[in-house]
Amino acid sequence: MSNKAEVVICGAGIAGVSAAYHLSLRHGVRDIVLVDERPPLSLTSAYGTEAYRNWWPDLPMFRFMDRSIGLMEELARESNNAIRMNRRGYVFLTGDENRVQELTEEADAVSSLDGGALRVHRDAGSYVPSRPEGLEPDLTGADLLLDEDAVNTLFPFITDDAVAMLHVRRCGWLDVPSLGRWMLDRIASRGGRLVQDRISRVVTVNNRVRGVTLESGSVLETGKFVLAAGPLVPEAGRMLGLDIPVFMELHGKVVVEDRAGVLPPEAPMLIWTDPIELVWDNDERETRSADPATRYLTEPFPGGLHIRPRFRDGKQTFLGIWTYDIKPRKAEFPLEFDPAYPVIILRGLARMIPGMRAYFETADAMQVDGGYYCKTVDNRPLIGPLPVEGAYIAGALSGYGVMGSQAAGELIAAQVTGAALPDYAEDFSFGRFDGLSSDDMLKMRDATRGQL
Repeated sequence: MSNKAEVVICGAGIAGVSAAYHLSLRHGVRDIVLVDERPPLSLTSAYGTEAYRNWWPDLPMFRFMDRSIGLMEELARESNNAIRMNRRGYVFLTGDENRVQELTEEADAVSSLDGGALRVHRDAGSYVPSRPEGLEPDLTGADLLLDEDAVNTLFPFITDDAVAMLHVRRCGWLDVPSLGRWMLDRIASRGGRLVQDRISRVVTVNNRVRGVTLESGSVLETGKFVLAAGPLVPEAGRMLGLDIPVFMELHGKVVVEDRAGVLPPEAPMLIWTDPIELVWDNDERETRSADPATRYLTEPFPGGLHIRPRFRDGKQTFLGIWTYDIKPRKAEFPLEFDPAYPVIILRGLARMIPGMRAYFETADAMQVDGGYYCKTVDNRPLIGPLPVEGAYIAGALSGYGVMGSQAAGELIAAQVTGAALPDYAEDFSFGRFDGLSSDDMLKMRDATRGQL
């Protein structure tokens, strides 16, 4: 059986679905086929924090993400906020007075990119708290609160030695399954199709895309093919004879049903910025320190541990996330996490939120999920044409796939249709690494830039 499609998209994760949405809804392309052997958004997209932020120190990434957030806000309005987008913000906390200057410099850097003003408060009198739901107050920039008592009054569940907090405003989260369903429904209403199958071959003639062959035996004739395969993009790229310059990091999160009510359901995203030693009693620390296999559990971990509440399936839960392990690796399934990961998360969180001690005894049995960050050496995405005519990529969205998905979809749709491009397009091009040796790539490596 042979079918024709104007555009075939390999992958129905958030990048592929967003590409199809913008091609269909914004550019009027009707004959789009999304191909994925798995259900939509089920490989990696559904396993992140579902959060977004415009807090990026890199100008192209700031503009890209600011645009993406603006597009998500448009979707929230169009859908009557069926995607449950909020503006709770990200709250960065420190127990180290020396860290306050670093927070100030970070805020000034983002402010200089047109990210909004930094408002410094010596008390809570002029500080405006965020609302749990919706996109109000519509503040940009950040609020630096330097009153230790005020921080503890706002967040009484936080350790009482938090000396300051930086509340970044154009941040929050949304419901990714709802976002995916909303986009897929509209893609289908415009004639787009979702095919549950696997692409086994990309047919090219004279370095031009002519079609794809599916494992089922079907053939889709097309002149335009978009790689949006998430962590499987290296494998997909080989079908075009291309070496996609990416690597993977495995990152997980712990999902905890908060039966003890440790984290208020209206809390924002909370991030502890200081290095952390896991909370152990003296005997526990001595025992683990004496064993080479567990000694690492008594050594300091880097800052960046974060937590947010989530209500889903009738349960009040929280998500604990810590991207401390950044070793490159190959994407392998099923995922295998460090068995101690939930213990690390809970005993790290107890440094910031002492009430987490309530979950120490059950940490071993807690649910862990996550996925791979597919990254380039500069931690910018790959979006645009590939060296094979008619082939494009929308990938390497690292740990910012959801928050960057709308700008990525808009950009790849503009590339495919020949529409006008934003000023950051070249910064994300596949060709930006042309002519660079492996040593060059190693020297420019800045793959944690912008990562929390």
